[in-house]
Amino acid sequence: MTEKKYSIEELMENETIASFAVSPDSKRILYSSDKTGNYNIFELDQETGKHRQLTSLTENALVSYVYEDGSFIFAMDKGGDELHHLYLGTEEEIKDLTPFENTKSGFHVCVGNSVYYYSNKIDRSRFDLYRFDKADRSSELVFENKDLYELGPISDDERFLALHKPETANNSNVYLHDLISGETTLLSPHEGEANFIPLFFSKDSMKLYCISDIEGEFMTLWVMDIGKKEREEILAFSWDIIAGRISEDGETAVLIVNRDGFSELHIIDTKDNSPKMSPVETGGVVYDQCFSKDSRFLYYLCDSATSSPNIFMIDLNTKKTEQLTDSMSEKVNSNDLSEAKVLRFISYDGLQVPGIFYPPRNVPPNEKAPAIVWVHGGPGGQSLPRYSPEIQFIANHGFAIYAVNNRGSSGYGKSFFKAADHKHGEADLDDCVAAAKYLATLDFIDKERIGINGGSYGGFMVLAALAFRPKEFKVGTDFFGVSNWVRTLKEVPAWWKVVKDLLYRKIGDPFEEEEYLKSISPLFHADKIERPLLVLQGVNDPRVLKVESDEIVERLKEHGVPVEYVVFDDEGHGFKKKANRIRGANAMLAFLDKYLR
Repeated sequence: MTEKKYSIEELMENETIASFAVSPDSKRILYSSDKTGNYNIFELDQETGKHRQLTSLTENALVSYVYEDGSFIFAMDKGGDELHHLYLGTEEEIKDLTPFENTKSGFHVCVGNSVYYYSNKIDRSRFDLYRFDKADRSSELVFENKDLYELGPISDDERFLALHKPETANNSNVYLHDLISGETTLLSPHEGEANFIPLFFSKDSMKLYCISDIEGEFMTLWVMDIGKKEREEILAFSWDIIAGRISEDGETAVLIVNRDGFSELHIIDTKDNSPKMSPVETGGVVYDQCFSKDSRFLYYLCDSATSSPNIFMIDLNTKKTEQLTDSMSEKVNSNDLSEAKVLRFISYDGLQVPGIFYPPRNVPPNEKAPAIVWVHGGPGGQSLPRYSPEIQFIANHGFAIYAVNNRGSSGYGKSFFKAADHKHGEADLDDCVAAAKYLATLDFIDKERIGINGGSYGGFMVLAALAFRPKEFKVGTDFFGVSNWVRTLKEVPAWWKVVKDLLYRKIGDPFEEEEYLKSISPLFHADKIERPLLVLQGVNDPRVLKVESDEIVERLKEHGVPVEYVVFDDEGHGFKKKANRIRGANAMLAFLDKYLR
């Protein structure tokens, strides 16, 4: 049976819910939805089931917190520039709480009745921690982050702040800062490379729960005794634990496990770390989770390959799950969409590499389908089975998509993650080539019609594939990809100073290894590109500057290579507004129909 062929406009009618917050009495849930074309804030009244729109803004508003009186805190930038300000919204007004030019602020955590946020208003290269007083709308600086830690959880007695300090992408530590004495103490001394990341404090503020890969390939759960400075591993799975929360009464914790890209919820009893219920297999990706104030309910935001994000609620007494929102359009039947499944192949050197495969839809009888190797961002990201209107649109129009998790991707153990260090654009690129060769072995794929697509770091991989493996792919589609690593690494935003140091170690130091970085930068090898290329770029992108795309497009034009260029004036790193995403997806399908069909 032939499935319905959808327009991108129809697939975009599904809402994307990007964040949510639950009121203290659990009667209201505020969430950020792009139903209006960009993200505005809506309210769900749990007693009546009615939804209403609270904001009518033209920029993307991401809600973080709801007060008892119904007022709320949200973050918003301008045109995708990532310079978010923090706002307080009420029925009557919206007030900018961080009205400082060229700065970035955001909600951090709520402890009791205290709201904490971070801002780089003192020094653009670091995020300091502030406590917000809603009564007089004042802010108090509580931690000056001169050593560039990543801010972690705060204990219930508001005395301790956990800190995360990355040394490299493969090695990090947890520190404890006493907000009263000002003393900072290392909690995770260790030898060799291992990551330690703080999750949450026990309710008596005497223990800190962390995740670490010190004992093996994956991140496991540890508890650190603050007084004794001792640590103990208490729970391990054969996959990474990536996030966790503790309930208000301290008796329950939820852990998010990344099992082959799919999120599982593990709800445990904190007294003995035993499961309180069977693991919740979501079939997709969990983005955020929180407990109700009375600790009875667990809320989480989740999507899947065939369903856009929704908010779910688990009643921990009855063990029943309820879906609270319905973001899918009535015009879209999930059964028509491409269900994600994990496929693995053996790469060029014997390493097994996984990926998320989306089978093609609406392929004419007796015809083989064209295919696309889809490369994630990063480096160090992971392709996940999340809802992507763009992926479903292309798959629905007859293209197979293989979202490869090449070496260097997270989620498959620390050895796999480290396997591309200082070999990016080389070892991982050969995985992408091997992925194409694997697709060519499938009897329903046309081996002569395989392209490559990616965004950000994945966009760099597209350009690298066309420049350094010029015969392997028929076409390339590049979303805001790096073409010149020397410039990109030198122009890292000020607030990314910690990330910059990690990138220098992982990819290369532009001040010490300029020639090496030029050797892997497609811009300096653009004369080798011969296949058609589509480029999409946001003007306000602070991570991959527009000049990165401008110059590669110009070089290809000079050499007579077919190249198409789509620029969005009101977007940054990644496209958020529906009108722009529709334009970009239509441009991509038209390009693929022209050069890969």
